[in-house]
Amino acid sequence: MCGIAGLLQPNHAADRLESTVRAMTNALVHRGPDAGGTWTDPLAGIALGHRRLSIIDLSPLGAQPMHSASGRWVITFNGEVFNFGELRNELAALGARFKGGSDTEVMLAAFDAWGIDGAIRRFVGMFAFAVWDRANRTLHLVRDRLGIKPLYWGNFGSLLVFGSELKALLACDGWAPELNRDAVASFSRWNYVPAPLSIWKGVLKLEPGTRLEFTAGAAPVVHRWWDLRSIAAAALSDPWQGSDAEAVDALDGRLRDAVRLRMVADVPLGAFLSGGTDSSLVVALMQAQSRQPVRSFSIGFNEPQYDEAVHAAKVAAHLGTQHTELYVGPAEAMSVIPQLAEYYDEPFADSSQVPTLLVSQMTRKHVTVALSGDGGDELFAGYTRYHWADLVRRRFLGLPSSFRRAIAAAIRAVPGVAWEAASKTLPLALRPQRVGERAGKLAGLLCELDGDAIYRRQHTHWPDPARLVLGGKEWHGLPFDRSLAGDVPGFLERMQLLDTLTYLPDDILTKVDRASMAVGLEARVPLLDHRVVEFAWRLPMQLKVRDRVTKWLPRQVLYRYVPPALLERPKMGFSLPLGQWLRGPLRPWAEALLDPNRMRSDGVFDPALVHRTWTAFQAGSNSDHEPIWGILMFQAWSDRWGRPGG
Repeated sequence: MCGIAGLLQPNHAADRLESTVRAMTNALVHRGPDAGGTWTDPLAGIALGHRRLSIIDLSPLGAQPMHSASGRWVITFNGEVFNFGELRNELAALGARFKGGSDTEVMLAAFDAWGIDGAIRRFVGMFAFAVWDRANRTLHLVRDRLGIKPLYWGNFGSLLVFGSELKALLACDGWAPELNRDAVASFSRWNYVPAPLSIWKGVLKLEPGTRLEFTAGAAPVVHRWWDLRSIAAAALSDPWQGSDAEAVDALDGRLRDAVRLRMVADVPLGAFLSGGTDSSLVVALMQAQSRQPVRSFSIGFNEPQYDEAVHAAKVAAHLGTQHTELYVGPAEAMSVIPQLAEYYDEPFADSSQVPTLLVSQMTRKHVTVALSGDGGDELFAGYTRYHWADLVRRRFLGLPSSFRRAIAAAIRAVPGVAWEAASKTLPLALRPQRVGERAGKLAGLLCELDGDAIYRRQHTHWPDPARLVLGGKEWHGLPFDRSLAGDVPGFLERMQLLDTLTYLPDDILTKVDRASMAVGLEARVPLLDHRVVEFAWRLPMQLKVRDRVTKWLPRQVLYRYVPPALLERPKMGFSLPLGQWLRGPLRPWAEALLDPNRMRSDGVFDPALVHRTWTAFQAGSNSDHEPIWGILMFQAWSDRWGRPGG
């Protein structure tokens, strides 16, 4: 796991190539604290840079940028190819010879043997890399299938610049950062900037499963080498035909192999454990294949309705892991909030970024690699909101819109604090989280016209971004694409696919990547092994949801290792009591960022609309803190990275 950066610009001053790429990689030291390297070819105008977090082959033979044995390829690579041992044996049989033990060297030999596209289709892993073809003087940028590892790029005249994070691009001259107000508008809806946009005009995210090809003097060309939309459509037309028992065996075997591959490391390794289905399944499969107790890590909160650490501890005790936990409150959260804009160097506002950073900090004190359970909800229809959306679609959309609006108005007439107070009359085990916030969201769902609009509304924080962002026009990507229903007619399946193509890479995986790499920790996600993903899409919905039980099939696998009694409880999610804290100890910090005079001076958001929303939140009539958190994270980002116009 590392940080990469570079540029291609013919006729770039030779003495500036080295200094520029070194400045870019210096901005990524947190991603690769162990070593750094650069390579330049002044005649071609190419410079590649690398920051190394040593995981596999800790010797200098694993250093990058690395040259292929043939001399044709030069690579700077972030990530891991987990099946490199198998590929190494295959390549050795073809005559390849290796000096070291790294997966990077195997990748280069694979390019020689099979070409870039032929090689990457054989890779099982998470990766973002740049490889320079010295024979054809062509630069290739490649991102993994699911978007686990990030890669930004921009083309400004004759300059092409790229990096793992935006801060690396900012260290390169030759382009002028300008705020993309359309990206701000999209951010205000989703609380992340959706790919391919970035917060800067002209800078894009390379989308998952794509390869960019750039030759000086020609326009960049993006090729899609793995297409989940097509894979999902084909899988749904050829569903799994085996029995329940056969399906459990098949998933167990695939997950065991995915976990086994991700346990290969030359440094200490552990796992995040929340006590939920996905992380418990990953840890159980790790422990089943380990001779030593697995290191597991969880984070807890003093507020019982948010605390999963007690459940994680029970799972850890049953599995026999070496378990470490950390309980946090507002003081610990406040200690990391000022750092968020540094690590998330474009606006990002999934509030679970705070506990993710805290658990990463704790975990890094003990291990260098941690496995995570991310991806299970998207693959196996585990999100509660899927089923709420489907319920609203089936039960309410057939009613007159005037009647639905009247129900929504009645729900909104009850202040959020009143909903919260009513929920406290329920036993703790049955008490839903954030009931006031969810009541408000239900009211919004009732006003939508169709299922796809209901899906969008569930993710929406500001329903009308054009009113909020001055001069911004929201970009309408895949969630607004009506043609998707032709490929994936089922509503639940379509929500899963949309989440996997958008929310998963742009929110969940971004959150985990930045939080873990901020402290030099490699996070691996075995549930997103593409072979598991492709298998999951062949499963009929009854193997994912049965008798109102979500993630039915992975639960059956998990019950082979952990008793159901340790797991059967309402889904909590990785959240924190941020609403309470914003009305309490975090309020002065927030009000400084939301100062109307400052907002008028910045000229990005409508200050009156923000002020009304903040006032309603403080009064308790609106319990949803996420819209405000999005504005706060943008303002904090603006403080760190300047207040550019545009």
